[in-house]
Amino acid sequence: MINSICIKTENLSKRYRNSEEESLSKISFTINKGDKFGILGPNGAGKTTLISILCGIIPTSSGKYSYYENDTVLSLVDIKKRLGFVPQDYAFYEELSPIQNMMYFGSFYKLSIKEITRRSEEIFNILGISNVAHKKIKTFSGGMKRRMNLAIGIIHKPAVLFLDEPTVGADVQSKHAMLTYINFLNSEGTTVVYTSHHMSEAQEFCNRIVLINKGELVVCDELKPLLQKYNTSSLKSLFIQLTGTQYFDHYE
Repeated sequence: MINSICIKTENLSKRYRNSEEESLSKISFTINKGDKFGILGPNGAGKTTLISILCGIIPTSSGKYSYYENDTVLSLVDIKKRLGFVPQDYAFYEELSPIQNMMYFGSFYKLSIKEITRRSEEIFNILGISNVAHKKIKTFSGGMKRRMNLAIGIIHKPAVLFLDEPTVGADVQSKHAMLTYINFLNSEGTTVVYTSHHMSEAQEFCNRIVLINKGELVVCDELKPLLQKYNTSSLKSLFIQLTGTQYFDHYE
């Protein structure tokens, strides 16, 4: 069976204004429909820049990227309707309650009040937010705020879900609730693109990865063949082999 391409990048490069070096240099890879695709690399490697480009938040300096559905290239308008983005920073209003935030962000996707209410109830039940749905988010723990970040990013049932360090700082229960639900969404057809500093979490979660270092692509492949190729059972060990140890203090 031939995998259907979801995203394709071709010589993607980015140089920020007043910077002498490129943040990304000629990055080319494909993401297949239904992948749980990890974008990994040391701090400063260009991971967030890459995700920001693919989400249409910032432009490329050169190169291009394309989204596909049934081998047909999608327009930029269609792409943005189908994307969900959960950033590393909190992306909600802490003075508002979860349901108020969902009403606000759901309106961006032209969802009806009835649909937002239905989706909110469904997501809150799964993520354990129902009992605090009408409380101000500023009173929540870090783990609960991470769950809320995810809830907002998936209210419109995105076809492609981008997760930038989605579980950073979250407690064990919150991590479990979030990853379990993300795995369910993936099983229902959502393509997931994910970055994390947690190598054990990434190894368990991802089926394919791209590893970038200093803005350049190091390797892109299915995870299991990569581990076999480099004679290791650990993504952390593979990471050290391919990028060195100088930045590894930031990783688990």
